[in-house]
Amino acid sequence: MKAAVILFPGSNRERDVERALRLAGADVQRVWHAEHELPAGTDLAVLPGGFSYGDYLRCGAIAARSPAMDAVRAHAARGGLVLGICNGFQILCESGLLPGALMRNAKLRFICHRQHVRVERADTAFTRNYAPGQVIDICVAHGEGNYTADPATLARLEGYGLVAFRYCDPNGEVTVDSNVNGSTNSIAGIYSPNRNVLGLMPHPENFVDPLVGGTDGLPLFQSLVGRIAQAA
Repeated sequence: MKAAVILFPGSNRERDVERALRLAGADVQRVWHAEHELPAGTDLAVLPGGFSYGDYLRCGAIAARSPAMDAVRAHAARGGLVLGICNGFQILCESGLLPGALMRNAKLRFICHRQHVRVERADTAFTRNYAPGQVIDICVAHGEGNYTADPATLARLEGYGLVAFRYCDPNGEVTVDSNVNGSTNSIAGIYSPNRNVLGLMPHPENFVDPLVGGTDGLPLFQSLVGRIAQAA
């Protein structure tokens, strides 16, 4: 698999996601936001976490209008895989690749801690190495992760199985306390209609090594690499 990690001014999780991809067996190349094309043969475009452009205007709004995002949109339109994590999720929503918006956390505070999320389906390119309903232990680190959308969009996401992950407790129960940022329906991540674009707020890339807390995030990257290997 060939992965392109898009670097924006203010990104700060690019090294983490690059390491996770390489551990899973991907060939990784970093792409500056001013580039107009992705590297030839790119299978996966990744938008890492951070604070692109200092989160001015709206989180992800300026980055969504960068030249590289035109290339990412074209890649997605061809059926290419796109992954946006945290600030990357915000950029995907601002760029029109995913619906809805990420608002200020319900308690108006930045949160940074370990977090359980539930895998809603295990038949996508991103989740094949998980089990449906599996509870994974990863982490969150954001101030604007409160996912919201209009009722019609929410009905579409729920009705077509486009919710990728939900915040939950260790037993997989969706509770008020486990919904750490107040997201509608405890949504932690969503897919595009053809499920080749995934945006999620939690950070799987930080849980790929037992020496730094756990490996529950690694199967996501292994799923992606394995999917491309099978297609080849």
